[in-house]
Amino acid sequence: MKKIMFSDRYGLTQAVLEGRKTMTRRLMTMTLHKKNGKEMTPVVPDDMFIASDGTAYFQVGRNGYMVPKKNQPAYHVGEEIAIAQSYHMLNKSGFVAPEWLDHTCESSAGYENKMFVRADLMPHRIRITNIKVERLQDISEMDILREGVYFYNCGIDYGYTTKGLRHNFPTARDAFAALIDKVSGKGTWKRNPWVFAYGFELVR
Repeated sequence: MKKIMFSDRYGLTQAVLEGRKTMTRRLMTMTLHKKNGKEMTPVVPDDMFIASDGTAYFQVGRNGYMVPKKNQPAYHVGEEIAIAQSYHMLNKSGFVAPEWLDHTCESSAGYENKMFVRADLMPHRIRITNIKVERLQDISEMDILREGVYFYNCGIDYGYTTKGLRHNFPTARDAFAALIDKVSGKGTWKRNPWVFAYGFELVR
C-alpha cells in the first residue's frame, strides 16, 4: 500500500480527517517522450489525458503515447492510500495498535517523522475518485474549497490555519495562492506549474 502526506503545519492532515479537504494538487515533473531511444515530442500537458485506469497519455497526431514513467500520476482512480501520520501523533490522539510493537518506540524513524512510517500501520485511508491535469492557476473556486481553504465571516473572508492560528484573506483564490506557496515553496503560485489534481474521499 502507498502512503500520502499532507501538511500538519498548515492543518491539512486534520482537514482531510474532518472531511473538509477532498482534493490535492501535486506538481508534475516535465520530461521528454522517447521512442526507440530517440527524443520525440516533449510531454505537453495541453495534449495530455487520463485514461479510465488512471494512466496518463499525450496525443501526437492520431496516436496516443504513454507519458514517461516520471510523469505518470503517483496514484490511480479507485486506489486506497494510507494517510501518513507519525506514530507519536497517533499515540497522542489515543490510537494504539498492538501490531505496532517496536515501530512506536521513540528510537524508531517514524516516531516523529511520518515520512518513515509503514503505510499498513496507518489507521486512516483515502480513495482516489478522479484525476485531472491542469495549470495550478486554472483551479476553480469550488476546487479551492475542496483543497481545504475554508469560508467564514459573513461571506467575505477565506482562510487556512497554521498551528491553530487563522490566516484571513479577502478571496478564496488569495488564500489558496498563499497556502500553496507555503506548502510547495515560495513563488509556486506565480510560476503556475502543471499539476496532477487528485480528487479523493475519506474511507476511514
